[in-house]
Amino acid sequence: MNEVITGFIGKQKCSSICCINEEGSPYCFSSFYAFNDKEGLLYFKSSADTNHIKMMKQNPVVAGTVLPDKLRLLIVKGIQFKGILLSQQVELTKDASRHYHSKYPFALAVPGEVWTIQLTHIKMTDSSKGFGNKITWAGETVICE
Repeated sequence: MNEVITGFIGKQKCSSICCINEEGSPYCFSSFYAFNDKEGLLYFKSSADTNHIKMMKQNPVVAGTVLPDKLRLLIVKGIQFKGILLSQQVELTKDASRHYHSKYPFALAVPGEVWTIQLTHIKMTDSSKGFGNKITWAGETVICE
């Protein structure tokens, strides 16, 4: 994955994630996340009984965005991503809680489970490198078991 993309994602804290309900309608939620740049994984914490987790278990394909924690009006910067919610039995999810709680230790006191999204595609806009500058990345392996 491009170092500009990993550097940006690693510095931010909040994402907007969109999933699809059983009728095919989109449903979005915001979440703090932690990023594993080596594996291309986003971790977030949520209770298993939330609407979005129930939807994601039925249809694990997701999309989302990450914007800078501090927006600058004249410099557009952010990413759009696609990914797959991994089953908690997949090997790549074994360190999810450790990764997430190392970034947000206070979240140990918050109920919920840490979930893993394997990123499959990213488009980053970075106008600080020239108006409309785009960097794209597409993953090679998707684990959806």
